[in-house]
Amino acid sequence: MRAPLSRVETVRVRDGGARAGSRTVPEEVPVALVYDGTTHAVMLASPCDIEDFATGFSLTEGKIARLADLREIEVVEHASGIEARIWLAPGAGRGAAQRRRAMLGPTGCGLCGIDSLETALPAPPVVAAAARFTPAEIVGAVEAVRPAQVLNREARALHAAGFWTPAAGLVALREDVGRHNALDKLVGALLRAGVDPASGILVLTSRVSVELVQKAAVLGVPVLVAVSAPTALALETAEAAGITVAAVARGDAFEIFTRPDRIATGLEEARIRAAG
Repeated sequence: MRAPLSRVETVRVRDGGARAGSRTVPEEVPVALVYDGTTHAVMLASPCDIEDFATGFSLTEGKIARLADLREIEVVEHASGIEARIWLAPGAGRGAAQRRRAMLGPTGCGLCGIDSLETALPAPPVVAAAARFTPAEIVGAVEAVRPAQVLNREARALHAAGFWTPAAGLVALREDVGRHNALDKLVGALLRAGVDPASGILVLTSRVSVELVQKAAVLGVPVLVAVSAPTALALETAEAAGITVAAVARGDAFEIFTRPDRIATGLEEARIRAAG
């Protein structure tokens, strides 16, 4: 498999002067997701953790409902890109929402190729997990992600998605040039490892868009924390899914946008006492 990073020559200009230099940049390649011999989507992605990507994409796009629905994944590298050849178990995917992709999905896009508005915005699954976390745990989850971003530390151009629990710390992290891809890779890694998503916090290094909330709902994670802000539609979807969104997480500060009851700030308790 090709390396996810490359070294390129540059000309560095500073204070009016120029000199030869070099920089590490991320690779992005077409990754075709082929189900039972039929191409479903071609996404631009980092050429790493492809089996995780194929597994997570299959779950969040409604191709499978459980890991057992995947019979086999074969990763085949070509000069022009990568094929993830996925074979489904008999009957897998029937009755699930199918989001047909008919065109190339750019790195930063989560909806390209969707052929109807209804398919683009399905009702999300409801996350009923009763998990509750302290503000210190939210901050700790975010702080655990940065040092684990090995690829981004070299290239400064990759997104990350991480899963953190109070008991185990950072359980898994995946990186990709696309934020949707990074999350799909993480979903696949957790699914393949048998990790219970109801027990922890999903951390994203990007803004919170509706597609990321939809994927988080399918995963079943109760709390989503991001370093950037959410969109209004993402918040509407999070409310419908019962997901707590905490964002603009910088240093020891963050803002809670939905379901604040899952974070023990003391504010909810104070309101209950005041009402009583």
